[in-house]
Amino acid sequence: MKQPSPRGEAGALLLAVIGGTGGSGREDLARLDAVVEAAVARTPDILHDDDLQLTLFCLYELHYSGIDGVVDDWEWDLQLLGVRQRIEAAFEARVRAEAVVGALPEATSEAVCAELFRLTGEDSGPSMSRFVAKTATHDQLREFLVHRSISQLREADPHTWAIPRLAGRAKAALVEIQADEYGNGLLARMHSSLFARTMRELGMDDAYGAYLDAAPAITLASNNLMSLFGLNRRLRGAIVGHLAAYEMTSSLPNRLYSRGFARHGYGDAATGYFDEHVEADAVHEQIAGRDMAGGLVESDPQLLPDVLFGAAAALAVDSLMTARIMAAWEEGRSSLRPSEAMAS
Repeated sequence: MKQPSPRGEAGALLLAVIGGTGGSGREDLARLDAVVEAAVARTPDILHDDDLQLTLFCLYELHYSGIDGVVDDWEWDLQLLGVRQRIEAAFEARVRAEAVVGALPEATSEAVCAELFRLTGEDSGPSMSRFVAKTATHDQLREFLVHRSISQLREADPHTWAIPRLAGRAKAALVEIQADEYGNGLLARMHSSLFARTMRELGMDDAYGAYLDAAPAITLASNNLMSLFGLNRRLRGAIVGHLAAYEMTSSLPNRLYSRGFARHGYGDAATGYFDEHVEADAVHEQIAGRDMAGGLVESDPQLLPDVLFGAAAALAVDSLMTARIMAAWEEGRSSLRPSEAMAS
């Protein structure tokens, strides 16, 4: 991923240190911890803090595809891991305050699945999919793709971290879902490839992270949430719940997204990504609810609260992101960062 533009002191210092442009190496790295500590202490809401969310995103990216100009050795630097954990602690606390988990069901596959369907079936605010299907302008379609591109161009990767942390029925179910996400071995069928094709059809740059600078903090937070869950073994239940919630809320919205792009005259090359999810996720939701999430809880009942927390957190943060985007569109303005709003 190319280096993004910093959004504050913490991000600027991090990129200077890992990019080799800092003035005093380890001294700057030690200062980064103090800068981040101060930023965490003063932020009114870390979910909407551009500097901290971008800093966390870049720290996580060291575990994914890496950042241009940054050597791989930074991935396991102990001081950087400490900085990451400082942001993560505040981020997780804020998400836990936002996510609402009701009374716990029995620790059985059917009970867990039923609770997840109940949780994901609740009305959580304005519907972006219905807006895209019926109302969205062409520019808004492009903005929609910008927001989604932060995760969809590496679709499935954050959840894949869970594979070696599961066993038995839950692991088999996760692998089945992920195999579909990765196109069952066919590059052209990988969901990330299908999404890239949609972007190209709309004349957009399909390089991973090309629009990172345009994405607001809450969009980065939605992505950082997956990495938080996926990269911390203690939160393996949460990443399973997160994926289950995604699969259970995917089929109908993607049908509507496809309709919105078709309404603007786009054909299969643009709608193929969404059409694929209509069918695939109708199957995945059952596997995710019963076999993956339910199977995990049956094998380890202590993970039940974490599974439901992961699902509730996914819904809560995505609801905040949707509300921000929809508020901008309803007011006739761009949902992207002001200086990065896309030209027609």
